[in-house]
Amino acid sequence: MRQIFFDTETTGLAAEGGDRIIEIGCVEMINRQLTGNNLHLYINPQRASHEDALRVHGLTEAFLSDKPLFSQIAEQLLEFLAGAELVIHNAPFDIGFVNAELRRLSKPPITDIVGGVRDTLLMARDLFPGKANSLDALCRRLEVDNSNRKLHGALLDAELLAEVYIRLTRGQDSLVMDDAGESNQSSEFKLAAVDLSSFALPVIAANDAELEMHEKVLGELDKASGGKRIWQ
Repeated sequence: MRQIFFDTETTGLAAEGGDRIIEIGCVEMINRQLTGNNLHLYINPQRASHEDALRVHGLTEAFLSDKPLFSQIAEQLLEFLAGAELVIHNAPFDIGFVNAELRRLSKPPITDIVGGVRDTLLMARDLFPGKANSLDALCRRLEVDNSNRKLHGALLDAELLAEVYIRLTRGQDSLVMDDAGESNQSSEFKLAAVDLSSFALPVIAANDAELEMHEKVLGELDKASGGKRIWQ
């Protein structure tokens, strides 16, 4: 499964009011493994950022003046995102901005290009109702190091979101075949019976370092589940 952790920085908060995207960060994960195949783009919005937005991201009009327009990077972005599931924190915000940019180019909405959109803010609200669920709050709660996040940056935030998502979803992957998968097997396929009694299976004991790592992982699982771990 190919997922892209996606984040944008913008000139302001109102996509429909003319605010534009100035930075895009994409972090690729395939089958829960980060690949390092990321995409990071700065974009010239042809307008200044609002003062409040500038304080958040620090990307000045002068810095962005020689960067490409969205129209010049649109095909590169769409090709990178095609078919993947986008994982976004507060997805309506970023999706709204991307779709506004695509409409200016008479292109279809991003949801017609990608395989789906997953909103980690909604996931966090389900897991931690009544608590702060900003990206910073989740980093603190799930012990993701965000000490380098002095200003918001699209690529850095996408990288942090990937780490947060991995911890939010730890233990949710099924390790067994479902009924549908079993029903797809040919009824003529049969496993030959094998007598295993003659095999002497080696038992390899964990060393001290492995036991310590095991306890650390169990502790992380306990924190991520809110103390609901049922095995020791």
